[in-house]
Amino acid sequence: MPDPIPNPSQRRQFIGAVLASALGASALPLVSRVATADEPKPSDPETNVHDHAMQWPPGWVGDEQIVMLLYPGFTALDLFGPHHMFAVMMGAKVHLVAKSLEPVVTDTKIEIRPTMTFAECPTKPTILFVPGGSTGTIDAARDDVTLDFVARQGRDAGYVTSVCTGSVLLGAAGLLDGYKATSHWITRDLLSQFGATPIDERVVVDRNRITGAGVTSGLDFGLKMVQDLRGDEYAEAVQLFAEYDPTPPIDKGCVAKADPQISGLLMKMHEPFRQMVRDLK
Repeated sequence: MPDPIPNPSQRRQFIGAVLASALGASALPLVSRVATADEPKPSDPETNVHDHAMQWPPGWVGDEQIVMLLYPGFTALDLFGPHHMFAVMMGAKVHLVAKSLEPVVTDTKIEIRPTMTFAECPTKPTILFVPGGSTGTIDAARDDVTLDFVARQGRDAGYVTSVCTGSVLLGAAGLLDGYKATSHWITRDLLSQFGATPIDERVVVDRNRITGAGVTSGLDFGLKMVQDLRGDEYAEAVQLFAEYDPTPPIDKGCVAKADPQISGLLMKMHEPFRQMVRDLK
């Protein structure tokens, strides 16, 4: 297979741009070091590398509109993993969207300030992304304003996506009927009540529905989206810079590997939540 970035100077520019996107203005000196001598250098330290998009070959800079839903009580890590992957895509616009501009409190009590409201949101985003949670997700699925927003955005989005129990919210909005999908293992089987076919995989792709399993699978999901939107070379640079090469000290992160006593205990503990999911239908 031919090298998609055969020119060494272009390769250096590309890697520098990815780093700049990831680090922000602090990475600009690194970009200027790897740039070729005949390239314009940013004179303002606050200049964003996106302003120099014309120097990159086709496909390296996009214009995606990415809508990431915020609602009270969502799982912070469900959002932060994919957000990192989306934010390092040059030219993409990532919107953190909520009912109002008031800070949204996550499951771990982190406050996140939305960047726009439902009313201000792009009507046909490239990606609609929904994070999961527990009772916060149930509350969002019972909230007519939030559910209508998800359903409306999902009808027109290029990709309809989620991580963890975010797929429950997608299902409640009628967006998974007839699709294969995954969720956190606690709720994966319950996706069938929304017309979905539950799949036990870390990332499930069915046409334009892309769903991730529990919490940390958001990193895999986000990297998959970068790969699909920007290609293998870009995704490789993003993965390497994030140093995403997990070797967990305990390899029990899925039901197939876990002690049945532990998985059984967790399932029993979450039976009230499972019942709340059942009651959505």
